[in-house]
Amino acid sequence: MREIWNRLSGKQYFRPLMIFAMILLFNGIVSKGDFFLLSIVDGHLYGRMIDIVRNGSKLMILAAGMTMILATGGTDISVGSIMAISGAIACSIVNGNILPALNGNVAAAIMIAILAGIASGMWNGFLVAKINIQPIVATMILMVAGRGIAQLITRGKIVTITSEAYYFINGGYILGLPFPLFIVLLLVGFLVIFTGRTAFGLFLESVGCNPTASKYVGIKVDRMLLAIYTISGAFAAVAGLIESAGIKGADCNNAGLGIEMDAILAVAIGGTNLMGGRFSIPASVIGALIVQSITTTVLALGVPAAYIRVLKALLIIIICLSQSKQFKELVIGRKMIKRKVVGS
Repeated sequence: MREIWNRLSGKQYFRPLMIFAMILLFNGIVSKGDFFLLSIVDGHLYGRMIDIVRNGSKLMILAAGMTMILATGGTDISVGSIMAISGAIACSIVNGNILPALNGNVAAAIMIAILAGIASGMWNGFLVAKINIQPIVATMILMVAGRGIAQLITRGKIVTITSEAYYFINGGYILGLPFPLFIVLLLVGFLVIFTGRTAFGLFLESVGCNPTASKYVGIKVDRMLLAIYTISGAFAAVAGLIESAGIKGADCNNAGLGIEMDAILAVAIGGTNLMGGRFSIPASVIGALIVQSITTTVLALGVPAAYIRVLKALLIIIICLSQSKQFKELVIGRKMIKRKVVGS
């Protein structure tokens, strides 16, 4: 048992998993067990745990893509705008506002929306890898312009749709479980296998630790950066499809608004160093569940939604301090001083 415990505790996802378990335990105690109740209605599972998974699916997908970017020491603050673009394109095609020949073609709308996300990610990657613009500045361009592009696509209107096939992306069920869960399993599973079973993951950590040394040993750093920003854009497009399907329309002003900060927070909770280096996609996904469960907990307790941002800010402060070498040295130094005073 001790060997199993040591192996598990050494995994990067162990600590966020324990935090998630404590949050769930707190909810179970406060709600007297009602938090874990599940009911079956029309063959579908319902309950707060299901809500956390469904509502957190967008964030889990974004966190998976964001993990690779943060592992290189970069960031992508344009994912919310890419979500708006994706939803705007898909809903406009399904509604027949653009490309009338594809009116009602949900499959074509999904493919074109994802291609738009890929193009957006490639644009970010091009600015970072080829033009050498700082990632936060490069992605800020699309963060600002992206919503304008989405507004142009929808002509400044909120596009509503009635397609049940499109709504299935968010509201559908397979084997009684929400369909977004299967999307998460597919995309996250692909990334975990891709980064864990190929040299790509090792190259990614190498670039995050020292991009200059990585370049000298033969790693194509610019290609790596272009690839990960492209994947992040594609994942953001899928998240945009889930969100627009959930509200049955495209709201360019509010779609994905501020979610990029939640994605970065989820990755940081998962233990990925914001300066680059070691990363864990499963840990980031658990971090996304923690962020979503905090939101669900606060709302379930009847606390005003404004306090959610305060809690997230406190989490960011704690994470930044825990990753600060100077802060750790300061804390350790004070403890040693106290011990010397007591000893004397």
